[in-house]
Amino acid sequence: MEREIEAEVRNRPPVHEPRPVNSAPPRVGAPALAMPDYVEHRDGATEIGKLSAEAVVREYEAAAKDIEAMGAELIERVKQCEAMTRDALAVTEELRETAERYREEAKRVFLQIEDCSLVTAEVRKICTELKEKIAGPATMDRALKPKKVKSVPPADGVS
Repeated sequence: MEREIEAEVRNRPPVHEPRPVNSAPPRVGAPALAMPDYVEHRDGATEIGKLSAEAVVREYEAAAKDIEAMGAELIERVKQCEAMTRDALAVTEELRETAERYREEAKRVFLQIEDCSLVTAEVRKICTELKEKIAGPATMDRALKPKKVKSVPPADGVS
C-alpha cells in the first residue's frame, strides 16, 4: 500500500510548475451590451473617444438598471407592507370584538354576583326575623313569670 502511494506521488506533476509559454491567460470579458438608445456617436469622434464614451455610458446604464431593480424591489416590499397592514387591520378588528365579548361577560358576571349578594342578604334578613319570632314568645313568657327567690340559709346556721 505504501509503495502504491509513493508511486502515485512521484507520477504527479509538481504543484508549482511554471505554465507552458504558449498558453494564454484566461480572458474575462465584459458582457456585450448594446449601446443605449439615448446616445449616439458624433461625427468626427475618434475611435478611442467612441470606445471610452461607450464604456462609460454602459457603466451608467448598468447602474441605472440596478437602480430600477431596486425600485422594483421597493415596490415588492410596499406590497408586502400593504398586505401586513390589511392583516393587522383584520386582527385589530378581531381584537376589538374579543374585548367587547369580555366586557359583556364581565357585565354578566357582575350582575350575577350582585344578584347572589342580594339573595344572600334577603336570606339573612329572613333568618334573623324568624329567629326573633321563634325566640320572641319564650322571652315574653320569662318576662311575665315571677322569678323564684332562692332561700338563703341564715349566717348562724339556724333556720
